[in-house]
Amino acid sequence: MKAPRSTLLWTALLLIGLGLAHTTWRHLVHQVPLLPGSQVQYWDIEARVELQASGDSVQVRLAVPESQPGFLMQSEHTASPGYGVDFIENGLRRVEWSIREAEGLQWLYYRTQFQVDDQQLLAAVDQPPAIQEQLWEDPIETAAAQLLRRSWQESAEGFSLAQALTQRLSDDSNENAGLLLSELTPEEALVRLLNEAEVPARVLHGLRLEDGRRNQRLQPLVQVFQDQEWRLYDPVNALEAPGQKYLLWQQASGPVLEVMGARDSQVNFSMLSTREPASGGVHALAAGDALLNLSIHSLPITEQAVFRTLMLLPVGALVVVLLRVFIGLKTSGTFMPVLIALAFLEMSLLPGVITFLMIVAAGLVIRQLLAYLNLLLVARVGAVIVCVIGLIALMSVVSFHAGISTGMQVTLFPMIILAWTIERMSILWEEEGAKEVFVQGAGSLLTAIIAFLAMDQNWMRYWLFNFPGLQLVVMALILIAGSYTGYRFVELWRFQPLVKEQEKEDQKDAG
Repeated sequence: MKAPRSTLLWTALLLIGLGLAHTTWRHLVHQVPLLPGSQVQYWDIEARVELQASGDSVQVRLAVPESQPGFLMQSEHTASPGYGVDFIENGLRRVEWSIREAEGLQWLYYRTQFQVDDQQLLAAVDQPPAIQEQLWEDPIETAAAQLLRRSWQESAEGFSLAQALTQRLSDDSNENAGLLLSELTPEEALVRLLNEAEVPARVLHGLRLEDGRRNQRLQPLVQVFQDQEWRLYDPVNALEAPGQKYLLWQQASGPVLEVMGARDSQVNFSMLSTREPASGGVHALAAGDALLNLSIHSLPITEQAVFRTLMLLPVGALVVVLLRVFIGLKTSGTFMPVLIALAFLEMSLLPGVITFLMIVAAGLVIRQLLAYLNLLLVARVGAVIVCVIGLIALMSVVSFHAGISTGMQVTLFPMIILAWTIERMSILWEEEGAKEVFVQGAGSLLTAIIAFLAMDQNWMRYWLFNFPGLQLVVMALILIAGSYTGYRFVELWRFQPLVKEQEKEDQKDAG
């Protein structure tokens, strides 16, 4: 028994009402702005310490950051069930976990939030480190002197000297730099050269801030001092580390992680950028509001970064429904274009489209060759999957050696979906011909592009992540679109010649 159409409409209206009510509640109670822009930018950073305990007492110390130029710390907390927690403030700021007995794999979490503040002028240290006298070995002394002499001529003070040295050290064609780096790491070489020029500098560790990044490691940065100011330099990438691109994790020299009573320890970092009002709406209430703690914002940063992308999937599904129900666009698979659009989000549109076309075209050729072996369906699809993985690996290697960074992200494509798409297109080619394959392939690609354009909007990302209730509104729109039973646009275009003939016949009869 089918439900009346009014039931569907009332259900859709109820979903829209609940979604808008939740959005209004988030805006009024938690002060989440309705529109992105004119807010303060925050960086939520999470450090996850992983270790293997053997049943004895465990003590873990992790260096933690504090406010610094360009960044103002808003909050910090830990998540470590069963462990005692203490913050140590004696030069090198650390958090210490301890437990009497622990066994097996252990995870300890430290989470902090920084507000981006260009006017933040707090000094990270009281005074610069002492300049060390440098004693060079004979083979590299000449190379160091030549590097320093040429860089000195191209600089005016300590910061410009550090920039000139960094560029030379990262130049693979520079023989003096190559000789120096055969004995020293880039950061050690930069610090020693600056000390030789009477410029205070030291090696610390920091994070390159990239929205949505997971499982990142700290990288060595060189902190260079000039008068009452300091700047960070990345000796590996030959770039000055701008204040809003790098966060200094250490404010003093020392170990980042110390573990006693366990083995196989490591620390990984995840980060997420958000924009909130200066009053700190969501994050300030996250600790005290039990209902909000059931939201995405209370999850670890790693999971938040995943959901930030997953929350866009309903928009892609809505685009597919609209194009298929109202336009009548044919696709190879119902929601395959949405998964392809997700890969486009990571790779950007043009490289993603080119990669998709190359993989599908090569896969179709390989599939036709496999047809001569008379394999069963399961074995044939399995062989196509292996070939698709090989194609993706080959494209990644070629892109890496060609210096095309976006090409290495080809692994983001859903390989199983691609394999099934190639199989479906091959069967369609045999049954319906090349024209139908082109129609469905072009329809899938066009749908994926439109879904990408819809999901890639900044305001769309902001709304769906910060106002989860809007998912109910999207669902209501899908229900309403799914109840449409009229003609599709493609059908109207296809039947247009018949309409014209009928109009001519009507005119003849009238005459």
